[in-house]
Amino acid sequence: MRRFPTAGAPHLPPPTRVRGVMATVLLALLPGIAAHAWYFGPGIVVQIALATAFALGFEAMMLRVRGVPAAPFLGDLSAPVTAVLYALCIPPLTPWWITLLAMATAIVLAKHLYGGLGRNLFNPAMAGYATALVCFPHALSQWLAPAPLATHALAFGDTLSAIFLGHLPPGLDLDTLAQATPLDAVRTLARQGMTMPEIRANPMFGDFGGKGWEWIANAYALGGLALWWRRVIGWQVPVAVLGTTILLTLPFWLADPDLHPFPLQHVFSGGLMLGAWFVATDPVTGCTTPRGRLLFGAGVAVLTLAIRRWGAYPDGVAFAVLIMNGAAPLIDRLTPPRAYGHGHA
Repeated sequence: MRRFPTAGAPHLPPPTRVRGVMATVLLALLPGIAAHAWYFGPGIVVQIALATAFALGFEAMMLRVRGVPAAPFLGDLSAPVTAVLYALCIPPLTPWWITLLAMATAIVLAKHLYGGLGRNLFNPAMAGYATALVCFPHALSQWLAPAPLATHALAFGDTLSAIFLGHLPPGLDLDTLAQATPLDAVRTLARQGMTMPEIRANPMFGDFGGKGWEWIANAYALGGLALWWRRVIGWQVPVAVLGTTILLTLPFWLADPDLHPFPLQHVFSGGLMLGAWFVATDPVTGCTTPRGRLLFGAGVAVLTLAIRRWGAYPDGVAFAVLIMNGAAPLIDRLTPPRAYGHGHA
């Protein structure tokens, strides 16, 4: 029998603290971080450390500018969560100054200029990532080949040199190490007239998504399920995101599998799984009503698929989330839950 935590009389649920929720989110991200490091090397760990340091620095600066006591807010772990979510979206060898710019956007503009935690309209991590992607699209497309396909393994020192100095070992350059992501490969090769079976014959593809990428997506799903089990997030948003993606892509695949990817390839490629469980479920920038969460998640899925198909970027999760963040207040207003006893005399 499942037990629910309660406080003393009158036995209401104990108050939820921001620090506890954020700590749970960080713990739930650990499987994804471990899988990321396994397939793409230690650069992700460096990016997380860098982004966290910059995020805390900008957080302290803005709290001082706003005249807010720093200690309680620096310790609530909201800035590290923003930093980790951003770091998981970028290539492991992204130059340090891009992360600096992204964290300035996330913490200063998207968070504190709206009034701080709980008042921001847009998800700070996605605002920072989208800014970096729009400003430096080439740098943020330089993904290393995953471990099973990598021809060169960079030592930790080489990784640091690449991130901070832009230097790689003699005879290597980023174009040699980098490889198109599965989503980018599908877009590019499909436009060249190749069929999906021909595209998927490329060794970069696994059972559903790309090699390495699908296992990272599985790790995010595992962490997301843990958040749902702990009641940190509701089921509506991830189910709506993933379910809508499958429902919209399944008819096209059934009609012509030579031209359209298998639905699970959409789910296990790119940032959809991370977005469904950890980004779109943000209680501040998402919807609060049950029906609103379903509409919010469905909107993220529709916009992501539209950007993947017709947009300028291979993946569209960040832009989809930010657009739906702007629509969330209206969706909540249009989908209030029915009051108990409504319609009865």
